Amino acid sequence: MSLSEHRLLGLSSAGFHRIAYAQWGRPDNDRVLVCVHGLTRTGRDFDALAQALEARYRVACPDVVGRGRSDWLPDPELYQFTQYLTDMAMLVARLNVDAVDWVGTSMGGIIGMLLAAQPNTPIRRLVLNDIGPFIPRAALEGISEYLGKAPKFDDIGAAADYLSQVHSGFGPLSREQWLHLARTCTRADGDGYRLAYDPGIAQSSSTRPEDVDLWAQWDRVDCPVLVLRGAASDLLSPDTLAQMKKRSPKRVDSIEFQGVGHAPALMDEEQIAAVRDWLWREDA
Repeated sequence: MSLSEHRLLGLSSAGFHRIAYAQWGRPDNDRVLVCVHGLTRTGRDFDALAQALEARYRVACPDVVGRGRSDWLPDPELYQFTQYLTDMAMLVARLNVDAVDWVGTSMGGIIGMLLAAQPNTPIRRLVLNDIGPFIPRAALEGISEYLGKAPKFDDIGAAADYLSQVHSGFGPLSREQWLHLARTCTRADGDGYRLAYDPGIAQSSSTRPEDVDLWAQWDRVDCPVLVLRGAASDLLSPDTLAQMKKRSPKRVDSIEFQGVGHAPALMDEEQIAAVRDWLWREDA
């Protein structure tokens, strides 16, 4: 294991904020993979994937602002994709490379897609984990049921129990895997633990339940794409995936995992191998 922890400065209209990121692999490796997590998660969700890929990549796994070890913003309305894109551009600059490959789960996939749609994008290859250019309002309403709540847990085991309920779509994880996720997404709070994300995220207009339509941005993505889908996902429908391929038939591969919803946790060997084999095949 070669995990190291780093920070960089981001800038919003409210001033500077610190962005934390975990890094795996040789620090001088110019082949870089950026892995970005879902709405309330942290970069440590990718520990298993990063360990599997660090022999070939330097893997950077940021905590998006408002999550994990990164700072919280003073105004919830600042939690917008424009801010996330700016912060991730700062991360790429810090990594000091001309191009990166990108793995994004849910929100992290949207960030990657929006960056990949920009002129002169540094994103060379894009893995979208259970996310696409269209998200129905009904699916977002399900997320809003737990978003913004700040439960307190007596111990890490209780936090793992909670995560296994609200994130059951991750799939049939082992007890140790749920405990790992609980350890890396909570903060000590007095005599207990709380989830390490700003409940104010729920107040941002970017998280209000309504259809998300990013087809115009998707049409500008011009790099190879791998789409992962949980067979029981409600955020990425088979129809949306079919439309993604229809609009971009030469650059979209897809893999569906049975027994999984939103979103594949990328912690078991089958899922890790799918990402690794695609990235390494494209690297040949």
